Amino acid sequence: MATTLKASTKILELTKTYPFLFDTLVGISPKLKRLQNPILQKTIGKRATLTDVSKMADIPLNRLFEKLAKSISDNTSDSVVINKEDKEIGEWQEELQRRQRALKDLILELHRGEDLEGLQAKFKEILKDVSATEIAEMEQSLISSGELTAEQVTALCDLHVLVFKESLDVQQTPETTPGHPIHTYMCENKEAQKLVDHLKANPDDKDAIEELGKIVVHYTRLQNQLFPMLESRGITGPSTVMWAKQDEIREMINSPTDSSLGELLAAVEDLIYKENNILFPTALENLSEYDWVKVRVGEEEIGYAWITPGAKWEPITPMDIHQTDQTPSSPEIKLNTGSLTLKEVDLVLRHLPFDMSFVGVDEEVKYYSATDDRIFPRSPGVIGRSVINCHPRKSFDKVQRIMKYFKQGKKDKAVFWIQMKERFILISYFAVRDDNGEFVGTLEVSQDVTDIRSLEGEQRLLDWD
Repeated sequence: MATTLKASTKILELTKTYPFLFDTLVGISPKLKRLQNPILQKTIGKRATLTDVSKMADIPLNRLFEKLAKSISDNTSDSVVINKEDKEIGEWQEELQRRQRALKDLILELHRGEDLEGLQAKFKEILKDVSATEIAEMEQSLISSGELTAEQVTALCDLHVLVFKESLDVQQTPETTPGHPIHTYMCENKEAQKLVDHLKANPDDKDAIEELGKIVVHYTRLQNQLFPMLESRGITGPSTVMWAKQDEIREMINSPTDSSLGELLAAVEDLIYKENNILFPTALENLSEYDWVKVRVGEEEIGYAWITPGAKWEPITPMDIHQTDQTPSSPEIKLNTGSLTLKEVDLVLRHLPFDMSFVGVDEEVKYYSATDDRIFPRSPGVIGRSVINCHPRKSFDKVQRIMKYFKQGKKDKAVFWIQMKERFILISYFAVRDDNGEFVGTLEVSQDVTDIRSLEGEQRLLDWD
């Protein structure tokens, strides 16, 4: 049997004959995972040509031909003919753009106050199916283009989901392996839903209300691990919107009242739906296996809500392929006074009686001290992340102003203090400058000074035992 590859070849027709090509395509680019989405396959996906695939994966068409031809030859006895004379024809990208415009128009009408039921009817008329990724891309596009602010998208994101809910409800839930971060997130959401259902029937169960508060750990892991990875792929819309919703839930948990329990349960339930149907499918389509490894590595530092992750997920990473038995030496680093080895520097910083983070002049997080009992959780996912995105959106203006004043030399420090339950926390920002006065970054120090504030009298060295 001979197979011809050309620019107008329909990818779904090709994969129907050679199902193993799905794995080949995902190996070329994780963006091509969306070709396996059953909804897209039934609608615009069936129009996708190899030209479209080339554009989606950002790979030259000839190179795509070569990879597909090799995969077919390696897995079958079929011969492959490559027709390079065929005119490049891309139908899917044009259709995606049309759908994106239609989606944006619907949301803009929603923000102008149009009737929700009318918009849902219009949605059915214009678009029979929509994927979670398309909703995320639409929100991202609205923010990036300036047509709506992140705050406006956040304020009406519940209504956005209602407009598209019927389509989202028929989509398949991502199936992952125990130990994969998405599997862990979804297991936590199942436990959260059980608590929500229980509290609806037993609103006076104080223990269950306290137990529900553990969902903050789930949100903290998303904010520190998954959101930075999505941002590194240029996807900021879902994380911006959902972080704001998570902070609203956190505030309700920290300041509970009898009248707000129903509001709290509804907010938690809505966010479970958005995560499962929008955030997680979007992340699965856009992150590579190695990205997920980096998400997984920092999870233990923050912890888990209600569950212990499975251990069946065994990804292959570049480190596995390039293993080495060589142990790097640790030379001494000459400091302003004295010298220390890299190991000693790391240990000294981790034993300081306060939390410390350093933000470079480019306003990206370069370091944090991984102490055993950090006041504010941090994990490796924040390294390289914009410091602005490490704070709730309502704090953006303040953080930006501090950075601006430090760079301009108007200020050298900014000091704040807050009450966290029964503890008194001092938070200080310091401008770090070199010997010539050049600004090189910002040092953030957080310290629990509750016990220090209560000190009285004296305790000398000789009194210590």
